[in-house]
Parts: sequence; C-alpha cells; structure tokens
Amino acid sequence: IASALNLTFTSEKSDESNTFAPIDILDYIYAVLHSPTYREKYKEFLKIDFPRVPYPNPDTFWQLVKLGGELRQLHLMESPLLSKLVTKYPIDGTNTVDKIEYKDSNVWINDTQYFEGVTEVSWNFYIGGYQPAQKWLKDRKGRTLNFDDILHYQRIVVALKETDRIMKEIDGVMIEM
Repeated sequence: IASALNLTFTSEKSDESNTFAPIDILDYIYAVLHSPTYREKYKEFLKIDFPRVPYPNPDTFWQLVKLGGELRQLHLMESPLLSKLVTKYPIDGTNTVDKIEYKDSNVWINDTQYFEGVTEVSWNFYIGGYQPAQKWLKDRKGRTLNFDDILHYQRIVVALKETDRIMKEIDGVMIEM
C-alpha cells in the first residue's frame, strides 16, 4: 500500500504530508464499505464472507480517508455535525413513548408529542439489519424520555441524514477508481 500510494507508513498519525497511518487505512476501508455501488456489487460476499477491498488509488485515497473519517465520527456519535440538529421536539407533555408513528416528516411518540423534521430517508435508513431511527424508539416503548434521551434521538437523526449524504459523496469518489 505504501508503494502504491508513494507514501511512508507510520504507526501514529502525523502532520507530515508524505505519510499515512493505521487510522487512515481504517477510514479508507470504512468509506469503501459504505459505498452504495460497492455494497450492491459485493452484496453476496458481504453476506457470507469478507469481500475484496480495492487497493487504494493515489488519486482518491485521501478523499476516501476524509469521508470515511467523517462517517466514523458520526457513527461513534463524536462528530461536531451532531450539534446541528435538524429536528424539533415542539410540544411539552409526558414524554412517554406509547405509540410510534411516522407521518408527514413527524415521528409521533404518543397522541400529542412528536419529533418534527425527520426526513423519510432518515426514518427508513438501514444500518446492518435494522432501522436505527425506528428501533431506538421501539426499544423505549412504555418509557419516559428525559432531556438527554430526546437530544440523543435528535442526534441519531442527524447522523442518519449525514450518513446518507456522505455515502453519496463516497460513491462519487469511487466512480473515479
């Protein structure tokens, strides 16, 4: 990989422009594995085995490292993007999750309260074999959400929206490979 990229491998990330580190390889692979085109092409291998990860291309490596790093931070809930909420929780009430229903960009948790501004893409987005925006609420059915829970759900919606956006960007870069 070092010779293909014409870079020096280092054990730790550094500011030197002619080096790359293990975290760069992780972010590169993370980006590749989140490419919709790649997932479609290798979907059978993804189910049963480890699919081939293409050798890094010097022209696209750093672009994919950057995008993979953004995704990794989102999925670890460490991204600064998560502070830019895209939803509102406009109605005061019991905050009890009774019934979960998606209607007109609103996710209702009971008869009077809802999260406003949840896109259909975020609501239906799959990661692994489940839909996080739905599963998180279903796992809390019958419980009362506190302030941190409400904020966490809103951050999940941001992460899903941004994941969709970044995956499309990754696909654009992967086409160049």
